[in-house]
Amino acid sequence: MKLNRSLSWFLLAFGVWSWFIWVTFVKNLIKDGSGLAFDDAGDPTGYFWVHLLLAVTSFLLGTGIGVIGFRSVRTLRREKA
Repeated sequence: MKLNRSLSWFLLAFGVWSWFIWVTFVKNLIKDGSGLAFDDAGDPTGYFWVHLLLAVTSFLLGTGIGVIGFRSVRTLRREKA
C-alpha cells in the first residue's frame, strides 16, 4: 500500500505529537499534588495505574503510527529523487 504525501506527514506528526502530549501528562501525573495519583502514604492509587497504562498504550500506538509515517515519507522522498 502506498500512502500519499499529506497522509504520510500527518501520521509522522501524530506520532511526534502523541509522544509530546503523553510525556507531559506522565510528568504531571508523577508530580500530582491533588491526591488523586498518590494516597497519603505516597503509594500509587488506581487512578495512577490506569492513567499510566493509558500513557504506555498511547506511547506504543504513537510510535507505531509515527514509524509508518516516517517510512512512507522516506519512501516518497526516495522515489522523487
